[in-house]
Amino acid sequence: MAKCAFIGLGVMGYPMAGHLKTKGGHEVTVWNRTSEKAQKWASDYDGAHAASPREAASGAGFVFMCVGNDDDVRSVVYGDHGVLAGMESGATLIDNTTASAELARELAAACREKGVKFIDAPVSGGQAGAENGQLTVMCGGDQADFDAAKPVIESYAKMVGLMGGSGSGQITKMMNQICIAGLVQGLSEAIAFGKNAGMDIEKVVGVISKGAAGSWQMENRHKTMDAGKYDHGFAVEWMRKDLGMCLAEARRNGSQLPVTALVDQFYAEVEAMGGKRWDTSALLARLKKPD
Repeated sequence: MAKCAFIGLGVMGYPMAGHLKTKGGHEVTVWNRTSEKAQKWASDYDGAHAASPREAASGAGFVFMCVGNDDDVRSVVYGDHGVLAGMESGATLIDNTTASAELARELAAACREKGVKFIDAPVSGGQAGAENGQLTVMCGGDQADFDAAKPVIESYAKMVGLMGGSGSGQITKMMNQICIAGLVQGLSEAIAFGKNAGMDIEKVVGVISKGAAGSWQMENRHKTMDAGKYDHGFAVEWMRKDLGMCLAEARRNGSQLPVTALVDQFYAEVEAMGGKRWDTSALLARLKKPD
């Protein structure tokens, strides 16, 4: 059993911290910007909550974070009340936030100065994956640090892999989001095309999903897309944040992402339609044939 801290109890972090306690059997102290949510988590999981990130991290062997963006990460890591102020030499900081690779490298350096280990560990699998403890975790860091942390991370994951040095986990997550963006746009265009041609979408997907066109998106989103339901899943505004990081990293490393840039523009149109909180499959909404 490890002593753990978990910082950030959003739709992902809340169940992830829960799995550390119930499935992993670890001692867990949580902190959340909204203290009422931390208190509720402590009640739900018979755990502990702290008044600050520093207090939560004090004495913990593993400190997990799952917050919104680079600025949010920095706000809970640095300063007198940040986790680094409370962590002891030899402890491990694990960032499950989908953030920039640049931030991951910055944090790795800051941790090194204090004798703290660091792993960037963004996740894929969405809210359902977090709730079911079936996330894919893409890690960047040193092999020995990863090997020590992996059994703890597995409390909320179905797949945990080390991709390379610091920042490699975040780059892998960016590649994941690039793939998803293109897949969802292609699926949206296919469904819109089929509906305009009078096809039975369920029947068509039943056939093509078993061939080369098949994907997780097709299997899990075609029914809700066909019904025009988008009040679930990974929000458009979150995807735009992720794609923005992909495009920024591409400018840094000289990559060309023409399809990703185009799909990001399409998501901007969905946001303008009032769909910031719609599922990413809402790309179909902008293709709806006018009545």
